[in-house]
Amino acid sequence: MTPILNTPAWKHAERHAHGLRDVHLRDLFAHDPTRFQRLSVRWNDWLLDLSKQRITPATLPLLADLWTAAEVPGWIAKMRAGEPINHTEGRAVLHIALRNIGPAGGPIRVDGHDVMPDVQAVLAKMRDFCTAVHSGQWRGATGEPITDVVNIGIGGSDLGPRMATQALAAFRVPHLRVHYVANLDGADLATTLAGLNPRTTLFIIASKTFTTQETMQNASSARHWLTGALGAAAVARHFVAVSTALDKVSAFGIDPDNAFAFWDWVGGRFSLWSAIGLPLALAIGFDKFEQLLTGARAMDEHFFSAPPLENLPALLALIELWNADFVGLQTRAVLPYSQSLGLLPRYLQQLEMESLGKQIDRGGRLVGCPTLPILWGEPGTNGQHAFYQLLHQGGRALSCEFMVCRTPDYPLAGHHDKLLANCFAQSAALMKGKTEAEALVELQAAHAPAPDFLAPYKIFPGNQPSTTLLLPRLDPHTLGALIALYEHKVFTLGVLWHLDAFDQWGVEYGKQIANSLLPMIEGNAPMEGIDSSTAGLIAACKS
Repeated sequence: MTPILNTPAWKHAERHAHGLRDVHLRDLFAHDPTRFQRLSVRWNDWLLDLSKQRITPATLPLLADLWTAAEVPGWIAKMRAGEPINHTEGRAVLHIALRNIGPAGGPIRVDGHDVMPDVQAVLAKMRDFCTAVHSGQWRGATGEPITDVVNIGIGGSDLGPRMATQALAAFRVPHLRVHYVANLDGADLATTLAGLNPRTTLFIIASKTFTTQETMQNASSARHWLTGALGAAAVARHFVAVSTALDKVSAFGIDPDNAFAFWDWVGGRFSLWSAIGLPLALAIGFDKFEQLLTGARAMDEHFFSAPPLENLPALLALIELWNADFVGLQTRAVLPYSQSLGLLPRYLQQLEMESLGKQIDRGGRLVGCPTLPILWGEPGTNGQHAFYQLLHQGGRALSCEFMVCRTPDYPLAGHHDKLLANCFAQSAALMKGKTEAEALVELQAAHAPAPDFLAPYKIFPGNQPSTTLLLPRLDPHTLGALIALYEHKVFTLGVLWHLDAFDQWGVEYGKQIANSLLPMIEGNAPMEGIDSSTAGLIAACKS
């Protein structure tokens, strides 16, 4: 059992939760007109509203006691000092170093080595490369400027920059299109290449080891596509790499001088800030990429210095723990009311579920309580016409996370006020619900036929907790801070549940089995040592 479960702070929170078990959110609002003021937190021009969570003002100090009991500040100090807090792999966790830029950025050390000169050197190389591509100085093998960039990666080498490129489309550099290919299914690469000209296309191969199966198969097929049109010598002008395996990069045909480094103290799902962000920097320009870094740095400083009840990442983490372990909620819907943030739920699935989807703690023991809920979501208002029916009347208790900007990134007249109205209405409806008596009065006032028959269908139980994050606008600085907010939330929950949030052994097991099955599927090995279902499926494909 993980240590925090035996602390007085945990026992106090359990007793408090028991007392709130049968209390409806609508009653909490009715009894406390100041609830919003007491349960919302501001940081700069951000607003985090927790008033629709199933808590009272007395809940938050109890949760802050859990922060203290788990010694979160001490773990923050360990991370910042470069200690190997990824203990199963013996690695430091220093994605914070990647945005430790500007005059205030001091040294950050791993094994006594200050990593900041290395970070600054890679950033300078990225800036020079972006300038060369944008200015037309970097040209393809036929002397034509680059019009399209294709990033080939998977996981952390794909989803972070892909999400951010879509989120910041309003800031994109004209005349340069950036595409992403990740899936091993040939449809992903084939449909991307179908609209491209090999003479003006640049590929970024993002793989730390240059051995990732999905990435290298797609890279090999992209190389075949290019050389079929331009010859093998063209590879050097149409491919660059983000990798540390320079020998493999060179063997592929890429000039090692065109390889951008990153380090083993950067986990894949935390690597957007590194050279993995090169396609994003090309998409929006390096100056905007630096604004993304400074936004993340601002959130870092907030997380490192603010007390837990004023600390946005801490509060998100503590509310998640409250809902999972004291309220008993097993899923969370992330609902950005922003089409530009359409990939954010998928990005957070990777960031949070790969980090915290675990049951063995740092001591090799079962945690002893539920950890991260299943995360899913879709942008509003699209989701309202899909799964919100289940949110309102499906009989499943879950939490929701609404997110919206005060001002739009695409200011089309008549759109944003309606978007805001829908976002705020949905969180209010989920909180309040509607009783049968209220439904009956409503139907009678509308002179609806058979109001007694229809009233039961109009009942909304309510009491569905939600958080709303109100952002000022969606720009590079805000997006950087937003991503860092969730990174620090993950870190905090890892400490609270005593998990290593930075390994991912669950990802490796399926890969191992796939590697053993591939020779059988290719017909180069007998089907031995596998279960009958897998053998039957392989046989059916081969027949």
